[in-house]
This record gives sequence, structure tokens and C-alpha cells, in this order.
Amino acid sequence: MTMAAPRTGCIELAGQRLETAWWGEGPETAPTIVLLHEGLGSVALWRNFPAQLTAATGCGVFAWSRRGYGASSPIALPRPVSYMHDEAREWLRPVLDAAGVRRCILLGHSDGGSIAAIYAGSVQDDRVRGLALLAPHFLVEEVSLAGIREARGRFLNSDLRARLARYHKDVDGAFWGWNQAWLDPAFRDWNIEAEVARIRIPMLIVQGTSDPYGTVEQLRVAQRLALGPVEGLVLDGIGHAPHLEATEATVAAVADFVHRRLGSGAQEPQNQNNAQFY
Repeated sequence: MTMAAPRTGCIELAGQRLETAWWGEGPETAPTIVLLHEGLGSVALWRNFPAQLTAATGCGVFAWSRRGYGASSPIALPRPVSYMHDEAREWLRPVLDAAGVRRCILLGHSDGGSIAAIYAGSVQDDRVRGLALLAPHFLVEEVSLAGIREARGRFLNSDLRARLARYHKDVDGAFWGWNQAWLDPAFRDWNIEAEVARIRIPMLIVQGTSDPYGTVEQLRVAQRLALGPVEGLVLDGIGHAPHLEATEATVAAVADFVHRRLGSGAQEPQNQNNAQFY
């Protein structure tokens, strides 16, 4: 299968430059899957996943690197503990407006999933028809903090910094902005259950059982609190990046969800041996 090549560019907002990429159709001719990357992510770190989503759904896919990531404008450190709320409430709508998004699913990974959930629980935006969240955080678990402490050690003592530097213009700002915020003692009280409890649109949550940054408790929180329907896909033996580690199962689940929410002709999902639907 030939994968769609991205159309790269940038948008300027409030004096900040944000790198962007589109795959497949534009918002004038098809619905859009909007990608929100993880706490160390960028446009490039989605790898082939956006092209695979476009092929499976017929939707356009739009991604951008948030401030401090990829080739976007740098940020001043430290990031505030509220940085995910700030992104959701101050930046996400202007980005969607600038990109011309008309009808969409927000697909967020890790921090990006949390930002999408905060947005859906805080902002009325009829363009957003559903959330597909990969390994999101709704509350802080001890396993999350342990994983982030371990990442700090690898950044200081292994080739992790050099590998991340391939994808981030300011690799230290990208890493320490994320790592120091999560390890700030005040972050232990970070919690978005109140926002989750106000989400009315459908959600799909994909969680691996071997995720070093979170557990299926995150899925249970959403199923317990959200006002809209919550579907869960639990992938046995999969870590924090199900779209890269279990790509076929993740793409199939997202495609089916998108098809039902946006009517875009996605294929039905294949229930892989390591996948459990809830």
C-alpha cells in the first residue's frame, strides 16, 4: 500500500511558529483526524501512523508540534504544572481555526490525550465529534512518576538525548519542560477527573498492559465518570505507544471509531490476539 506523503508547513499564532503537517484530504473535502502528540513528541515522531490512518479512514490527518517541540518556537522553562490545561484552553481552538478544521476527531497520545480530554470537557466545539486517546493520563499514578524518573536517568546517562535531538530543535527544552513539570511535587495533585466528568462526546481509549507510564485505571476513570460512551481497547504486553507497538490493532480500532462518528468509510477492526475490547 502506498502511504500518503505529508504536506509540511507552519502556522503563526500569537508570535509563535508551530510546525504542521497534513496527510490525505484537506478539511474542505473530508473530515479530519487531529493528532496531539505525547510529552516528548513532535510531528515527525508520529512516524507512519498518520499515513496509515489516512489510508484506513479516507480522512485527512493534521498534526502540529506544540510550542517547545520539534521545529516549533521554543518555550521558557520551567513549564507550569498547568501546561496541559494551558494548551487545551488557550491554544487548541486557535490551532484548529488556523488549520481550517471543520469536522474532526481529536486523537491524542499520552499528554496529547490529556489535552484533548481537557478541551472536550471545558470547551464547546461542535467540530469535535469524538476523542480517540492512546495511553492518556487523567490522574497521576505512582507508576507514571517512576517511569518519568527513569526517563530522566536515561536522558542524562544514555543516548536518549542524542536520539531526541534528531526531532527537536531545542531538545533540552523539550525534555526538561516535560520531565521537570511531572516531577514537580505540586504535580502529584494534578487531576482532570472534573473535566472528564463533563465529556459528552464518545471516546475510544487504547491502553497497553505493559505501559511504564500508566495502567488501565485511566480507562476505568473515563468509563466511570464520562457522560458520553467510552470504548476501551486493552492491548496485552503493549507499552506506552500502541500506535507504534500494535499498529494494526490500533489503526483498525481508530478506523472503526472514526467510521461510526464521521461516516468516512473506515474498515472494520480486526480483533488481534492481544486485544481485549471493553
